[in-house]
Amino acid sequence: MSVAENLPEAPPQAAGDVILEVRDLTKHFHLGGGLFGGPPAVVKAVDGVSFSIRRGETLGLVGESGCGKTTTGRCILLLEQPTGGQVIFEGKDLTKLSPAEIRVVRRKIQVIFQDPYSSLNPRMTIGQMLDEPMAVHGIVPERRARQDRVRELLTVVGLLPSMASRYPHELSGGQRQRVGIARALATEPSLIICDEPVSALDVSIQAQIVNLLENLQEQFHLTYLFVAHDLSVVRHISDRVAVMYLGKVAEITDRTALYAEPLHPYTQALLSAVPIPDPEIESHRQRMVLGGEVPSALNPPSGCVFHPRCPIAIEDCKRIVPEVREVRPGHRVACIRV
Repeated sequence: MSVAENLPEAPPQAAGDVILEVRDLTKHFHLGGGLFGGPPAVVKAVDGVSFSIRRGETLGLVGESGCGKTTTGRCILLLEQPTGGQVIFEGKDLTKLSPAEIRVVRRKIQVIFQDPYSSLNPRMTIGQMLDEPMAVHGIVPERRARQDRVRELLTVVGLLPSMASRYPHELSGGQRQRVGIARALATEPSLIICDEPVSALDVSIQAQIVNLLENLQEQFHLTYLFVAHDLSVVRHISDRVAVMYLGKVAEITDRTALYAEPLHPYTQALLSAVPIPDPEIESHRQRMVLGGEVPSALNPPSGCVFHPRCPIAIEDCKRIVPEVREVRPGHRVACIRV
């Protein structure tokens, strides 16, 4: 039996079982008093986001910087307290749990951060960092058994067991991110939120980490919320993709439909900017260039937040806030023109 097989696997679950449901999630940041005694400024970082994730699948959450995708992930983790809405994990609304109940749930929801260096404690060895969550949650009570588990975790993520005695500064960026993945696995989670886990890494290392995440998902029956801005990476790893713009979901559907036939003009513009490896196709394809700048979340546009940059906007787009509606089976879009 291999070392990886010694790690406990999650019990099998019913296919299609919804593990996470986010309903009308909002997160507003108040910035104190306004200028010249005016009303306090409010940043609507997340403004009415809804989606669900089925057990065992990967939902990609994509969009430009500042669109609210990372804040959405932090609200699910309760690292940020949501202003409104529900975060229902395995049938429980996390926003209504007591601190003691939240601590129990945290074992089942883990996170892989963007920067593999700043997310690791420079004063702790790799072994200590992997040992700590198992001790805190009482997963492996005996110290000797935890040391064995640390070595198993390092092996599972492709590192040598001897690295348990090293410090973060002694590892490369890719190795540090593997440690971050091992730390997330230490509590035997059901859901892992991957917050741009490869954006700080070299392209060659990115592919290795994405492949590792896919292998671990299959091996331990994991569910991922994969937050990213790189559409090529998201296409490779995700089963479904949700596109965000200025705190709202613009489009959500399965990977094949989104990349083959995007319906929302914002999604079309994002995909037209992704390079194609074939020079012949790249030279002849039509690009969709958006005008203007991304509006500020401090003062979002009325109606559809995308209308100032939308090439197909009409007068109604300035006053009607579009609902995310299903226009095809499993394909939901927030646009009155689609």
